[in-house]
Amino acid sequence: MAIEPQLKNTRRLTGANFLMSSVGAAAEARIDDQNKPFAMALWRAAARTLLDGVGWTDSTIAMRAFDGGATLQVSAPTDALYAATDLVEASWAATTATLAGETYDTDATVQKLRDQIAAELSPKEVALAQRAREQGVTYLGHDDKISLGLGCGAKVYDTADLPAPDAVDWDALHDVPVAMVTGTNGKSTTVRLTAAIGAAAGKCVGLSSSDWVRVGGEILDEGDYSGPAGARLAVRDPRVELAIIETARGGLMRRGLPVPTADACLLTNIAADHLGTYGIMDVTALADAKFQLSQAVRPGGRLVLNADDPELVVRSPQFAGEITWFGLDFDQASLEVWIATGGRAAFVSDGQMMLARDGKALPVLAVNDFVPALRGAAKFNVYNALGAIGLADALGLPVSAMADGLAGFTDSPDENPGRGNYLEVGGLTLLIDFAHNPHGVLALASAIKSIPANRRLVIAGQAGDRSDQDTCDMIQAMWTFAPDMVVVAELPDLLRGRQPGELTEVMSTELLRLGAREEGIIKTGTEISAVIKSLEWARPGDFLALLVHDDRIETMALLEKLQQTGWQAGEPLPV
Repeated sequence: MAIEPQLKNTRRLTGANFLMSSVGAAAEARIDDQNKPFAMALWRAAARTLLDGVGWTDSTIAMRAFDGGATLQVSAPTDALYAATDLVEASWAATTATLAGETYDTDATVQKLRDQIAAELSPKEVALAQRAREQGVTYLGHDDKISLGLGCGAKVYDTADLPAPDAVDWDALHDVPVAMVTGTNGKSTTVRLTAAIGAAAGKCVGLSSSDWVRVGGEILDEGDYSGPAGARLAVRDPRVELAIIETARGGLMRRGLPVPTADACLLTNIAADHLGTYGIMDVTALADAKFQLSQAVRPGGRLVLNADDPELVVRSPQFAGEITWFGLDFDQASLEVWIATGGRAAFVSDGQMMLARDGKALPVLAVNDFVPALRGAAKFNVYNALGAIGLADALGLPVSAMADGLAGFTDSPDENPGRGNYLEVGGLTLLIDFAHNPHGVLALASAIKSIPANRRLVIAGQAGDRSDQDTCDMIQAMWTFAPDMVVVAELPDLLRGRQPGELTEVMSTELLRLGAREEGIIKTGTEISAVIKSLEWARPGDFLALLVHDDRIETMALLEKLQQTGWQAGEPLPV
């Protein structure tokens, strides 16, 4: 029986995750559909044999089929997850050997795994984790440190120097309020808006996002920290009184929940993005993967959901706790009933962003006083603000802080880099934004069209792990801007298996199909060169949508230089 022996994404799962609530290990295997029934059964049997062989008879196995393959996951002791990943790999090796009619030395593999487990075990860490659960404080481990408690109530230890449970001053430890945010678009902005509200309430807020980890006004480190590493950096800081954690799909699938529980969780929206990795092949599976965040809500906590997103609405009955809804398209009669029965919601009424709770509708802030909303034209930022209102309320923050935090949020490149940043440079209006999927790009359309311009230009670039169809859908969304020029940018650091020039050709071909002229397309080898070509093309009164992924820092540095030198559109760019 022919089968391609390819295993991908072997990983430790250090928190509750898509397929089970236990820690463990998982991987995806490429399996032809005609082989799938036999291969999956054999894979499960091989995993069971190895689990029983190493003495993990209580470990469970979860499997999930997807187009072109399957995922296998095993639960495992918290201090043996590296050995668990080797076990998953060995189970697949045993499976491919069986399918190929070859013998596999199970006994030797079991002995090797037992030796690995013995070397990895950490009885002190397991004892501390157990005592933390008994004491009702959060335990975070599985790296070179462990922590007991959160924020200003935490104590952090090196794994090489762990105390005995009885040596810990448990009375000095406690958790701080934590919120997690996931979704396809709007995560980073919603996290930062909620952090601004927390700061307005007088809290020292720790936040992790796709650009940085920040505590109060101090950036601890820059980079994509929307996974577990960022969450831990934020919640282990002793200054933190409130933590807001951006929780991206990649981190959820690769490691599971970054912290085991939260006081509130928010899902912004669900749309096609990053499909084809970790066995997530369609929007339905993506929604299921992201909705796992609801598992983290503590008893008495709240789940905050976008009422205008059908994928979230259809999954909402899976959550047994209290839900706060936010949206712009509520049926008025239903909303009034929801409010009268004590339900919580964030919505807009007569130009005011409102919060409904305890049978009353409370005004928070006029949409026109929220700068990133562009007087209502940037609907996506109104959604982000409403989500932040619902999340802040779930965290017990006052309405006055919501108003102050939102009113003071300027959406500048310093405050919210790459998310709807509008600049005036040299007689041009510029938008710098991270939008990279059809949903995110379409969300910009109404805001862009509301800005008067002589001509419009947009930069189009895409990472190589997106499909041709996803890329074409993004181009179609950009075409709704009615651009006079499209600059197609290669992303050489994000090819992810593609050949150089491959996606440039896909995007250019789709533009021509939509009606673009050859002379209305400029092709460049990098994003920063696309920005330079855009500025060289522009003349006073033009609008440029600089949708940059990888070269945002270089782009902002160039624009700052142009502002400092007094450059005007139509002049040569300074060297």
